[in-house]
Amino acid sequence: MNTLVINCSPVRTGATAEIARIVSEQLSGRYNNRGICIDDYEFGFCRGCKSCHQTARCIQQDDVDLIINEFEWADVIVSVVPSYWGDIPGQFKAFIDRCTPWCNTHEPHAAISRGKKGYVIALRTGPGMRECVRIIESIEHFYGHLEIACCGRLGLCSIASREDVESRKAEILAFCKMILDK
Repeated sequence: MNTLVINCSPVRTGATAEIARIVSEQLSGRYNNRGICIDDYEFGFCRGCKSCHQTARCIQQDDVDLIINEFEWADVIVSVVPSYWGDIPGQFKAFIDRCTPWCNTHEPHAAISRGKKGYVIALRTGPGMRECVRIIESIEHFYGHLEIACCGRLGLCSIASREDVESRKAEILAFCKMILDK
């Protein structure tokens, strides 16, 4: 089985990256695992032209196809997403918008292979879970339009830095065990 862990933050060395590293390490014990960071790719914003509604292809030629190829390769996708002002980071939201050609919201549409499982870990610096839930629901909505089954979620509050991850490691490891047991 192939797993893809996505650091949905533009920061390659922060708390989100540390959580993605832990998840990747745990999953690679049993699965073929790849980890990517959204900031490693170059792509433009959706132009709203809706050409993809007729052609099932985006008129822009950039790295979105490379990320979609990673989605295609994976059987399990884990998105690790920090809160940026109570929502998904702009870089990852731009990617989601650019996935319209693969979404089941119009015909014709391209598609990734069926049977994929999706998981979400959301984190934020504040103590309330509401922002995490909002982010998780947005990612699960995105997964749904790609026809990726939503199989698990974890919200982590009060994580302001990479050092704060250690105190939450047991929760992250339990989440990884849940993925491995499914």
